Amino acid sequence: MIEKKDRMEVATFQKPKKGNYHSGDSYFYMEMNDGFICALADGLGSGEIAKDSSDTVINVIRNHLDEPLDVLVEQANKSLFGHQLRGCVLGILRVDYKRQLYSYVSIGNISVIVVDCYGNKRRNIPVPGYLSGVKKPVKVQDGKLEAGSVFFMFSDGVNERQLTKEFYSHDTMDLTIQWFRLQQKDYMDDDTTLIAMKYQKE
Repeated sequence: MIEKKDRMEVATFQKPKKGNYHSGDSYFYMEMNDGFICALADGLGSGEIAKDSSDTVINVIRNHLDEPLDVLVEQANKSLFGHQLRGCVLGILRVDYKRQLYSYVSIGNISVIVVDCYGNKRRNIPVPGYLSGVKKPVKVQDGKLEAGSVFFMFSDGVNERQLTKEFYSHDTMDLTIQWFRLQQKDYMDDDTTLIAMKYQKE
């Protein structure tokens, strides 16, 4: 799916693990007047049970958009405590249009890659482990926002090196996602979600 917001172009791809109807990944993004937020959660395991956990975490983020990223992670973590839910890994990206900054946080194997307008690539170093209700350390990373900056956020099943190499050939989110879709089999060995975002300054 491709969607062009006022300042952010967003394209997404999602497929469930082979043998499952539901993906255990959930994601959410929204553009506000002064910024943009995107979150991707991957419930442990696969199928509906995993999706229950990822949906729970994403709903917390939907309802607390103005909170700092470390607080969002803490609240998402608490939402998994004391319920019949599995753990969850999580990545969140926030873009501040006014201050021209971006920040992101990742727990577990949700990857975030930033490609600046000069083609330089920056990959996040996620906090190991997963959210399960037990307090986790959080490391928020940030950088300067520039016109043409590209952000990739993805779960398992995405070959990072191949993805970024192909992006340099296509240079648009839609074409990058189209290429990625053609590389995949009908179903993957794991739930797979890829979110590609490109910032276009007014």
